[in-house]
Amino acid sequence: MSGRINVMVPWLGQEETDAAAEAIASGWIAQGPRVARFEQAFAKAMNARSAVATSSCTTALHLALIVAGVGRGDDVVVPSFSFIATTNAVRYVGASPVFADVDPVTGNVTGHTVADALTPRTRAVIAVDQGGVPVDIDDIRSFTDQLNIVVIEDAACGAGSTYKGLPVGAGAEIAAWSFHPRKLLTTGEGGMLTTANPDWADRARHLREHAMSVSAADRHASVLPPAEEYTEVGFNYRMTDLQAAVGLVQLGRLPEIVARRREIAGRYQAAIRDIAGLRAVRDPDYGTGNFQSFWVEVGDDYPIDRDGLLEALADEDISARRGIMAAHRQPPYRDLTPEEGLPATERLTDRTLILPVFHQLTQEDQDRVIAVLRLPGGGHHA
Repeated sequence: MSGRINVMVPWLGQEETDAAAEAIASGWIAQGPRVARFEQAFAKAMNARSAVATSSCTTALHLALIVAGVGRGDDVVVPSFSFIATTNAVRYVGASPVFADVDPVTGNVTGHTVADALTPRTRAVIAVDQGGVPVDIDDIRSFTDQLNIVVIEDAACGAGSTYKGLPVGAGAEIAAWSFHPRKLLTTGEGGMLTTANPDWADRARHLREHAMSVSAADRHASVLPPAEEYTEVGFNYRMTDLQAAVGLVQLGRLPEIVARRREIAGRYQAAIRDIAGLRAVRDPDYGTGNFQSFWVEVGDDYPIDRDGLLEALADEDISARRGIMAAHRQPPYRDLTPEEGLPATERLTDRTLILPVFHQLTQEDQDRVIAVLRLPGGGHHA
């Protein structure tokens, strides 16, 4: 055994170190010119008209809801099958989350599951590219656009995934992205809002900086800056130039990162295809995933259950994770569980696990993971 295998390791190198050092040497480390360059480069890479850098994807979601006009008294359809921030952001604006179930194959909401969750007060839908699997956003917008319901794409996991030949998020009115270390492209913490609506982009930029009438960068550039005014209640949701410097390097690496992860995913898929009781995540017909998370569903034909497989992997010093959480099972949201339940969400939450996938994963280490999948616990559980 060659040591512990983590579920995820960021791919960072000397270029990121040098970029951060240059930002420090420049004397400008808060939100400044590198953030602006990162926004421009990210918008171009994702086929977006505008990009607004933020402190996290959660804050980008919060701003997206605000600029889209969602507030108190509104309902927002969300998947329970997502990190809890997706649902929390709805509560931040005083709106009520309404849980939709997901497709049992992709783990994403669909036009059908969203339609089943609509209420007379629905003002928005948050559609997630779960684990990097692209959501079929056209299927949802085919009827929400006619109802004046805005669709916000939670592309936290989506950088590098494609939908109908374009980057995910390109077909959304507004999207939110994450640069957390678990994502392909990282700035440590950090996020981005992209939108085709220039007015929404302008207001998001304004709100992320306390709603100041004069930006910090403009004040710094002036010997005698004008007095600022705070035109509404804003937030401190800024990204730093240190983070953006790293992000610019990471963005340049993105095609290579995606190619490597898809190579690793392909080896897993080939191995799992012949293992009874295991189902691996795959690309949908309409797009390609980045395999931000490579998840496997453990079925009844497998010798042990999901938690047993996690233990078998841990016994071999391999760190895997339980599948995506179900927000409706958490204390703040238990009272919002639909009467008919969320069967696909609960099945995936209870039966899936996430296997190690990262750029530096060696074939030898991946073979160690596959060996456990083939014979969990050395055969003792069979």
